[in-house]
Amino acid sequence: MSMVRPTVCLRLGWLLALAPGAVAQPDSQGQFKAEFLRLCDVASAEINNPARQTPKPVPFYIDSYAVRALCVAHDMTGTELYLETCKRWTDRMIEYQGGMTPKGAYYMNYGRKPGENEGEWFVADSSSIALAILATSARCGGPEKQKYLDSVEQFASLVAENYIGEAGGVTDGFWSKYAGEWWCSSGIFGSVAFLMHRQTGSEQYREIGRNAINWLNHLDLTKVKFDFWKTDAPMVVMYVLEAYSAGMPYIEPGTQLYQETLDKVNHLLAWMSENQGGRGRWDYNQWGGSKLGGLPFHMYVLSAYVPQRRQQIRDAADAELRHIASVLAKDNPPKQTPLAVFAMLSYAERLSPGAIYRQSAATRPS
Repeated sequence: MSMVRPTVCLRLGWLLALAPGAVAQPDSQGQFKAEFLRLCDVASAEINNPARQTPKPVPFYIDSYAVRALCVAHDMTGTELYLETCKRWTDRMIEYQGGMTPKGAYYMNYGRKPGENEGEWFVADSSSIALAILATSARCGGPEKQKYLDSVEQFASLVAENYIGEAGGVTDGFWSKYAGEWWCSSGIFGSVAFLMHRQTGSEQYREIGRNAINWLNHLDLTKVKFDFWKTDAPMVVMYVLEAYSAGMPYIEPGTQLYQETLDKVNHLLAWMSENQGGRGRWDYNQWGGSKLGGLPFHMYVLSAYVPQRRQQIRDAADAELRHIASVLAKDNPPKQTPLAVFAMLSYAERLSPGAIYRQSAATRPS
């Protein structure tokens, strides 16, 4: 098995060593838990509030990150309200799905509506919804669980049959601006594909996920169309890494794909160390910058694949999560902002490693 390129590791090691506050603190677990559950209470109340649909509906993909985190909060505390919120939201997604064209698509709370045959519809945002439905299914059993899995299977089959590009990337559905393979849909549906492989054993889904990562490995993210890197780099990093965090266990060590994937991971981790903690030009409360809230999630997951720097990466993720908490603390009382929702995913992984990707209701994290 080949090792990570020394220059990449060295650069990452120095950047992490220099990152301000990247030192573990003994009280982090209790502090993080209190902050996380406070955000969960706000998110649960918000998702259950019908008034939030006016005057401007909240896109369902934003809710999806809160739902994934609320599932973990239910694991941790047994609070039924958290799971009931997730199930109520999931049932609503499936009800809307039943009226969508194309069959199997999810309604995003904007764009093409149930019953309509025209209008934009995106694979990427729908994939975020699918990930939340999978998370909810993992906490259920019997017919209820099967109903949720059948919903995601319909969506995944739709994408697999219609929106996989020749180079292995995933196109973004009905998008008037661009019809080619796209970083966002490739990253998020890549994650769905890996989780569906794990759920069903289908090698087709595994290959879709691996091909999406291979396509992303060779994509220069700084040159993606419409200047997304210039305007919203944290968004690009967070969504692209969805495929990597879910997919690393399904790529064989020692292969060229594994090496190239690890190189890409190290490159993006190095970018994080330069741009977190307020060191970058990103405003955490603006749209693109709010995705910084989800980056510690990927750091915690992917640190396992950089064993020589694992603790430094985790310490840097803790430092970033504390910085995010300081930004969120300015909202008094707490609000369900985009930053808060994406940060919930990071808190969940920090407090209950691996629980975001649970797929069995019979197994609870220790």
